[in-house]
Amino acid sequence: MIYLLKRSLKDMLSRLFLNTLTIISIAMAVLIFSAALLFFVHADQLLRIWLADLRIMVYLKKDISEAETGHIREQIEKMPEVAELVFIPKEKALNRFRQQMGKQASLAEGLRENPLPDSFEVRLFLSAGNWKAVAPLAGQIAEMAKVEDVEYGEQWLGKFIHILNLFRMSAYVLGGIFFLAAVFFVANTIRLVLWSRREEIEIMRLFGATESFIKDPFYLQALFMGTAGGVSGLGGLYLILQIISQNTAVYVPQEFFQLRFLPLETALAILAGSMLTGWTGCFFSLRQFLKS
Repeated sequence: MIYLLKRSLKDMLSRLFLNTLTIISIAMAVLIFSAALLFFVHADQLLRIWLADLRIMVYLKKDISEAETGHIREQIEKMPEVAELVFIPKEKALNRFRQQMGKQASLAEGLRENPLPDSFEVRLFLSAGNWKAVAPLAGQIAEMAKVEDVEYGEQWLGKFIHILNLFRMSAYVLGGIFFLAAVFFVANTIRLVLWSRREEIEIMRLFGATESFIKDPFYLQALFMGTAGGVSGLGGLYLILQIISQNTAVYVPQEFFQLRFLPLETALAILAGSMLTGWTGCFFSLRQFLKS
């Protein structure tokens, strides 16, 4: 084992520039992929906040009676997606409107009658996986007797989720491209080392050295490059996140939205992926070289 470590270290120091360039390429691939993944983690967090605040506003007709209002309440409360139902009388709705108008609330003083209808505010049990249930539910409520109109933010929510899915797919494609590029760099680095030591390897074979004895130092070198690249990429992302967090803390309330680093298990999975990148590049180089 000591021989393998010494051999790997010697090979890396003998081509320090090339190995450093390979580690940087792996680090950049890890940084870009991890940054995209971190973006989706925070986008999902923001989406959950929005979904938790999403409401369906149910506006009732003006000629509705208390009995009919109670019947609509019972029908909506029976729906499994409904988390909370609040009745808003038209007087309360007008007061809300005046508060929202602020300094321009005097514009509503000249109204002879309240133009706003009674309404229900419906809060739902929603997640990113079942947001499409909002439209059928709203349509079901809209078909009820004495319901004038139904409003909700399904249009902007649907666009946001579709764009998020598009970015997620793009990140996967870019991750695959960067993985192949990193494998290419590692493979070429190991190939150059192999060609420089080809006579030594031939002599080792003549003296009965096993394939494992020849290959293991190169695999160790590749794993080290993958590990160094992964740690560097994740470390760079952490520093960037800390800088962004410090500069945005003044503008974004921490209790509303907080920037967080990748979960530990995700970071370890990315590090394992970078090590796999190094191993894969080494595997293809050794396979091609030893065959020739």
